[in-house]
Amino acid sequence: MVERLARWILTGVAVLATGCAALAPDAGRSDVERTWYGGLIALPSEADRPPTIGLISTLDVTAELANRAPSRRWPVILFLHGCTGLGDSIFPRRMAAAGYVVVAPDSMARRFRPLQCDPKEKRGGLNRFVYDFRMTELSFALHMLRRQPWVDTDNLFLVGASEGGVAAALYRGDAFKARVITQWTCHGAPLVNGIGAPPSTPVLAIVRASDPWYDAAHTKAQSGDCGAFLADRAGSASIVAGGRTHDVMSDREIFSRILEFIAAHRT
Repeated sequence: MVERLARWILTGVAVLATGCAALAPDAGRSDVERTWYGGLIALPSEADRPPTIGLISTLDVTAELANRAPSRRWPVILFLHGCTGLGDSIFPRRMAAAGYVVVAPDSMARRFRPLQCDPKEKRGGLNRFVYDFRMTELSFALHMLRRQPWVDTDNLFLVGASEGGVAAALYRGDAFKARVITQWTCHGAPLVNGIGAPPSTPVLAIVRASDPWYDAAHTKAQSGDCGAFLADRAGSASIVAGGRTHDVMSDREIFSRILEFIAAHRT
């Protein structure tokens, strides 16, 4: 019995250590583990090949990257999706094409995961405990990234969109060289208001001027942009783009600004 227990423990440790075990995303894992193993990972382009993208649970990332360059450590972007899920993966693909490994945990992989928003009504804040979910998922993803031999821990970047942007804004850790907050204003109830990043962390914030999600008819005190919280942060900027849509991640000009910002802070 003791030997069997020991083998079980060692097996579990090995699975966690790889971060890429070829198991189904829900194979006896806790909810927070499911968000990691069920998430997407995009690997940089190689020669004439486009970026490689797949589930963390099924893609042998360590072997793939070791085959390319055995001792290389790669800059990594941790991407936090919005309130309805991973979407079309345009942003991870584009960043991977630019030379970054992009890891995107899937918050919707949890067994219990209600929507915090109503996409039809463009209204958020429906299940506020989801914000705690996202912070836990972020922390666990960071824990897992630090265990991977291919991660350059001196070049970790955090990018969040909408609900994911809230988590990117409020996370208090200092592991990231820089952060990008998109589709979020940094304004609202005390639960979500402001920026929690250390003062030394550069932040780029991008939101559309007429984003319908933050119209007064849909929200209370969420209009505006993150600029008021960036005044004393060196290397930071708030961009208010034109347009009346919520999405900014598919905009090529905005993507170029994000890419330039991250590259400027990469060592």
